[in-house]
Amino acid sequence: MRQSTRRGRMRFTETELSGAWLIETLPMSDERGSFARTFCVREYQEHGLETTFVQHSVSHSVNKHTLRGMHFQTAPHAEVKVVSCIRGAIMDVIIDLRPHSPNYGRWVAYELSESNNRQIYIPKGFAHGFQTLRDEATVSYLISEFYNPQASTGVRWDDPAFAIDWPAEPTVLSARDRGWPLLDNSAIQPY
Repeated sequence: MRQSTRRGRMRFTETELSGAWLIETLPMSDERGSFARTFCVREYQEHGLETTFVQHSVSHSVNKHTLRGMHFQTAPHAEVKVVSCIRGAIMDVIIDLRPHSPNYGRWVAYELSESNNRQIYIPKGFAHGFQTLRDEATVSYLISEFYNPQASTGVRWDDPAFAIDWPAEPTVLSARDRGWPLLDNSAIQPY
């Protein structure tokens, strides 16, 4: 795993899934509180990461153990996402669905919270989802492509092909997320 910090502002650590990065903001604190950089074109470019984000979205989940996922957009509308939790805490999960990747079908998870200053950089070709760890969780997304309903799809959160170790059985799960296909039954190519 590669890791770097630039001038004490942000720390970039490449995950075990090539192209996906854990980014930690490093706040400066004083008697007033703190200030942190959450995005910097120069620092992203130095790591070869996407810097153009055409949408910034926020999702809010009321109940602990709400599950959202596993979502992605298919090519040519595949998207890069940068996800952070700005209120509460979540277990954020990404799955590598790039057909020629040595990590195809593997997943990693990170806790993101309002207090740990972490973000996850999710490249094209990955499915993304999360489960809330507390009531009242708000998640922020930077997204590189416009939403395209015809390209929006997903895979099942409980697919045995991935065997994701979720923190708990979901308390809230949309009908859409419950109905995504299993990987074996899917002809979807995200990238």
